[in-house]
Amino acid sequence: MVESWEDGLGDLFALIAGRFSRVEPRKRAFAYVRGLLSPLERRNGWTLAEQAGDRSPDGMQALLCSPCWDADAVRDDVRDYVVEHLGDPAAVVVADETGFLKKGTRSAGVQRQYSGTAGRTENCQIGTFLCYASGKGRALIDRELYLPKSWTEDRQRCRDAAIPDEVVFATKPQQARAMLQRAIAAGVPFAWFTADEAYGQNPGLRGWLQEQDISYVMATRCDDQVASGLFTTTRVDALIAKLPARSWTRLSCGDGAHGPRRYDWARLPIRESFPHERRGWVLARRSISDPTDIAYYVCFGPRGTRLRELVRVAGARWAVEESFQTAKNEVGLDQYQVRRYDAWYAHITLAMTAAAFLAATRATAADKDPEKGATIPPQTRSSP
Repeated sequence: MVESWEDGLGDLFALIAGRFSRVEPRKRAFAYVRGLLSPLERRNGWTLAEQAGDRSPDGMQALLCSPCWDADAVRDDVRDYVVEHLGDPAAVVVADETGFLKKGTRSAGVQRQYSGTAGRTENCQIGTFLCYASGKGRALIDRELYLPKSWTEDRQRCRDAAIPDEVVFATKPQQARAMLQRAIAAGVPFAWFTADEAYGQNPGLRGWLQEQDISYVMATRCDDQVASGLFTTTRVDALIAKLPARSWTRLSCGDGAHGPRRYDWARLPIRESFPHERRGWVLARRSISDPTDIAYYVCFGPRGTRLRELVRVAGARWAVEESFQTAKNEVGLDQYQVRRYDAWYAHITLAMTAAAFLAATRATAADKDPEKGATIPPQTRSSP
């Protein structure tokens, strides 16, 4: 079995080999990914170099800034690899960000900002990611480093961190849109898009998704206003509050670490015209133990979409959290020691490569032995 895994890793690197203009960086990148997959306590320049048998971390650090390979092209290959092994027309694409705690002020994009990872404002970098989730598994397929205006408005500071002059400020929803455009252009098969309220409350992103005819279920704030009649709008919490008790249905949106995640769910239509035989809804998720704890979603999809399908998509958002957890714990996504903009993309791309290999290996094992191969550690287990 271990030999088959070794062969699988070799096949993956055969796919991306052409993205390296010289054999030395290609071999070092292979050693870098093998190190990320090894059971090291920490995965940084020193430990990865020691794992590869190097006397110093210079070679590994140079790889992350080397012009001899194209990190964006490798990202595209990894995305295609994920689709090959996990692809499903019913898949859900998820956008979300995660924080990387850092010290100092010189690392590209770092500043004191809210980090969902830490649950508070910290000195950190923020990465925006796109995750692919299907019944076969889940994996990260795209990434962008969020650059606050404190960076993009200081071009000298950007140059010091190797940020190209053409890189300008972009919000996280704008980054999510750019990544989705790349996925669509590459023919990635999926049926739905989902994200948290940072994206769901953004009317520009919602409007663009509707123009592209991309079905979505996105969380939003309780005070978000939606069309409720001719020339009128109403807060989503006020609309849901008017629903009778019989409108609520108890459903599971997937399995968590402690079993099925069961909630009471309800929806009602958004009163505006949608093109292409599409409809919009407000979806609400209510806690069983605390009925005052209600989360809200705005939805857009094919006419006749069932409540159970919207609940499935809403629950799929947890796939990106599981992917972050796996990538950080198993392949050192957040254990880099770099400051440069290009080096961040290089490390993150190689970590995504390692994480994609794990996801594909698990899916292959599940195909061969559903009982054994489908076993997922409790902290990352999720319902298809």
